[in-house]
Amino acid sequence: MPLFKPRRPLPETSPLPPPDQTDQQQTQQQKQQTQQQKQQTQQQKSQPKQQQNGRSNGQQNTKKTAALPPPQAGEVTKPKLVFHCQQAHGSPTGIISGFTNVKELYQKIADCYGIPAADILFCTLNTHKVDMTHLLGGQIGLDDFIFAHRKGVAKEVEIVKTEDALGLTITDNGAGYAFIKRIKEGSVIDKLKLVVEVGDHIERIDGTSLVGRRHFEVAKLLKEIPRGASFVMRLVQPLKAGFANIGPRSDPRSGSKKGLGSGKQTLRFKANGQAQVEDVDDHATVAIEKINSLLENFLGINDNDLAAQIWDLGQGKQNTMEFAEAVDDSDLESFGFNDDFIFELWGAITDAKSGRLKRV
Repeated sequence: MPLFKPRRPLPETSPLPPPDQTDQQQTQQQKQQTQQQKQQTQQQKSQPKQQQNGRSNGQQNTKKTAALPPPQAGEVTKPKLVFHCQQAHGSPTGIISGFTNVKELYQKIADCYGIPAADILFCTLNTHKVDMTHLLGGQIGLDDFIFAHRKGVAKEVEIVKTEDALGLTITDNGAGYAFIKRIKEGSVIDKLKLVVEVGDHIERIDGTSLVGRRHFEVAKLLKEIPRGASFVMRLVQPLKAGFANIGPRSDPRSGSKKGLGSGKQTLRFKANGQAQVEDVDDHATVAIEKINSLLENFLGINDNDLAAQIWDLGQGKQNTMEFAEAVDDSDLESFGFNDDFIFELWGAITDAKSGRLKRV
């Protein structure tokens, strides 16, 4: 009997790899697992970012869309308002824009021609002549042609006030120059028409400078001169040249283009210093003309801006009392309009609204 039992045979197994090869496989598996974990982590992190980016892109697109909306059918962008001008005594045509009141307009014209703005007495629309029916006032048609009248010869005339009224209608250019707009036929001034003319700037009365004065201040000063007194009035007439019978040269390329001043919209200068494009209101036009005629009789002045302000005050008012209260609460209160004159103004406003006033 053998002292030792025979050794039981071992089960067949795959041969073990060498120690180095086993370590390498384990290391590779760990690396793969680590990479997979990193990829999963990155994917989890990237999903919120993609959603956030999607929202951000959406917001950016929304902002862009809000800032630059797609053009709609019939929508027209506002063009830059550009006006043509000349010096009334003759000059090349200039182009001006970017003004919101009369003073800025004069400055633009002065810059265009390299002259002082103080050299411009007044402007007319669509005519180079001293025609007070075409005087530039509180509004300009979008296709109006502007003519600037510059200072010319200064002259002095001694006047004896033989009547209570001199027969002058005075207006101003909105920039400090009062000038003669109309001379009543048969009046004291009409007898001096060879010297005193429509369009003359009233620069001085005796030793008092009137530069910078409003038209109603000048009219009041002349009215306060006692009857029978004499005074010296210094005038500056518009610059004249040999262009009396020459109009603006037409553009041969224009073809059948509409004539000057045929537009239906105007650039209106507001009292707050702003300018606004408005449609022409026929009722307002005839009302302003009538109100101006009343102002001539009451104050001896002609002022489209003042007349337009009175017309605006009458909007929305139901009767004379409401209109009178609106006048008293405005800066027009300083003019001292009496009740009869307020009633006449209200009559002009209501007649214009109802269509009873016709343009002359």
